Amino acid sequence: MNTKLTLNLDKHIIDRAKDYAKSNRVSLSQLIENYLDSLTNKNDKKDVKVSPLVESLTGVIPRENETDYKKEYYEYLNKKYS
Repeated sequence: MNTKLTLNLDKHIIDRAKDYAKSNRVSLSQLIENYLDSLTNKNDKKDVKVSPLVESLTGVIPRENETDYKKEYYEYLNKKYS
């Protein structure tokens, strides 16, 4: 069910939004509806399925301990400028 909504927005923003909607071949109403829908459906994003390829790549790149990285960098700079 569609319902009419009146908004008060800056004219420059409306003009840019119209240009954006036109270049993406969508109505301004549809653009705003999609945006509001994406804002209010944050809980649905938790159910996103990960593809088998992405799942297989998980953990391929080892994580570096941030403190070790900082320590090594400090030692490098200390050696370079000493």
